[in-house]
Amino acid sequence: MSENASLDEHTGLEHQIDQWRTWLLRRRAITPDDAAELEDNLRGRVADLRAGGLDDDEAFLVAVRRMGNLDDVSREFAREHSERLWKQLVLVPGTTSDADRRWRDLGVLIGLAVGAGIAVKALLALDDETFGLNVAFAVLPFLAAYFAWSRRLPGRVVGALVGLATAVAVVVNLYPFVTDAGGDVGMTYVLTATHLPVLLWLLLGVAYTGGPWRDHARRMDFVRFTGELVIYFALIALGGGLLTGLLFATFEVVDIDIEPFVGDWLMPFAVPGAFFVAAWLVEAKKSVVENMAPVLTRVFTPLTVVLLVAAFVALLTGGPLTAVDRNLLILMDAILLLVLALLLYSISARDPLAPAGAFDWLQLVLVGVAFAVDVVALTAMVTRIADAGWTANKAAALGLNLVLLVHLVGTGWLLARFLRARGTFDALERWQTRYLPVYAAWAAVVVLVFPPVFAYA
Repeated sequence: MSENASLDEHTGLEHQIDQWRTWLLRRRAITPDDAAELEDNLRGRVADLRAGGLDDDEAFLVAVRRMGNLDDVSREFAREHSERLWKQLVLVPGTTSDADRRWRDLGVLIGLAVGAGIAVKALLALDDETFGLNVAFAVLPFLAAYFAWSRRLPGRVVGALVGLATAVAVVVNLYPFVTDAGGDVGMTYVLTATHLPVLLWLLLGVAYTGGPWRDHARRMDFVRFTGELVIYFALIALGGGLLTGLLFATFEVVDIDIEPFVGDWLMPFAVPGAFFVAAWLVEAKKSVVENMAPVLTRVFTPLTVVLLVAAFVALLTGGPLTAVDRNLLILMDAILLLVLALLLYSISARDPLAPAGAFDWLQLVLVGVAFAVDVVALTAMVTRIADAGWTANKAAALGLNLVLLVHLVGTGWLLARFLRARGTFDALERWQTRYLPVYAAWAAVVVLVFPPVFAYA
């Protein structure tokens, strides 16, 4: 073997070990010291296997298999360090300094949540149009401030994020959106209000990753964080809704109307507060024992396949494509976005070193059906545009479907290569994180370019 070939092979081995270490460190029960110990063990096994005549790739795969599944490894460490794991599960770190920092972080988060509540309360005192356009600015910058503080974000990154967010806020609030005679807002306002949170959320991702947004592993961590945040927030919202219902029932018995208090004071602080608490729980409770992602994705993926098939049938049997109901096309976009969110969450939760299995094939079916639905929806949109002309809503829908189509094609191609053992899961994973900025770019176009292009109507 030539020197260059040997160097390339060694580089490939180091990349695989680095990927294995990154995945291992996601297990909350395993500290960096534990990971270093396991890595030494792995390197020793690889060296022994290489000495036995295996090449780097073969030695690495055999060594990993002999060490066992990473979840099993994590559970073994959990059993050996049960006291440490218990403290992690109840959100109490193992050292005094860590505990002080955790409570300090919580105090800062509560302060920022109160600030977000005050901002929402102030917006409610203004007109509905101003509230709808700025509610994201009232909440997300406070969460970004928490991540900037907890991750010691560099000043230049903080300045860039503040500058971008401020510029967007100024521009959209200066836009002279048109309202009709009845006071209803136009479509460009609706598109701006719905796409603005997407743009701000992806800016939030820069703060979450600590600045190096180009780092693949940190982008995937942000994807994972987003999925877990939705789950925790939904659970908190369900519990909060139940308590609010009981509160109404209790005061109704004594003939006290608490609706003004709930609407004017409780909800403006409770909803942002629940959002911030959910974010803190995701950060604090990355449990190795209670990882919800694999379970949820396996439950909802087959259900989503059935939903997509039903949607596909509805599109094909809905008559000529020019007659397809506009609301049905909007619903199709919502379903496709759900599919992409589910795929991202599922990919973020999967062990990249595990061999292909039946669930991976099911995901390929999901991507294939989603592609078919997207193609039919795109055809219907193009037909409607050719028949009735352009509008802001049609242009936004068409652009979104094209963005989704490229994402689905890339995902399906890389997933098929992985299933046929012609590609790696790492390539599929990197495609997801590299494509995220495309959604941010499209959201920015809709927010900043569409209003003036379509005369703010």
